[in-house]
Amino acid sequence: MRTRTFGLNLALCLVAGALAFASPMMGTWKLNEAKSKVPAGTAKNTMVVYEAAGDNVKVTVDGVDGNGKPTHNEWTGKFDGKDYPLTGDPMSDTRSYKIVDAHTTELANKKGGKVTLSGRVVVSADGKSRTLTVSGTDAMGKKMSSTTYYDKQ
Repeated sequence: MRTRTFGLNLALCLVAGALAFASPMMGTWKLNEAKSKVPAGTAKNTMVVYEAAGDNVKVTVDGVDGNGKPTHNEWTGKFDGKDYPLTGDPMSDTRSYKIVDAHTTELANKKGGKVTLSGRVVVSADGKSRTLTVSGTDAMGKKMSSTTYYDKQ
């Protein structure tokens, strides 16, 4: 009986892992500036890559800050709603992703346990584009929000 229970649990874990990596979120996404609504002087992510890293997901983000200087941050973790370390972002030290449905995830960046940015990522039904809607506080402590569109590469 224990062997069968263990086998069933193992199979369920493998299926869950496979579904996470089969997510339409995975891949390389390039900012579509023409469709995006980013306030002037606000940082923007120009390229976002979601890739498998063992049994985790690695997210690499390149962009520019409000002054046009290059930015780069990396996060590795699971889409389980738990906080995992975020490197390269002076405004945040952890990020969490939570799956809402097959095409939607929610994210939260935190600094010292306090949410600095929250948002929702929605991948289109055809998997060719995604929309990121975020709100938070910028480097100057001012409230901000933006909606950015990305095309799959």
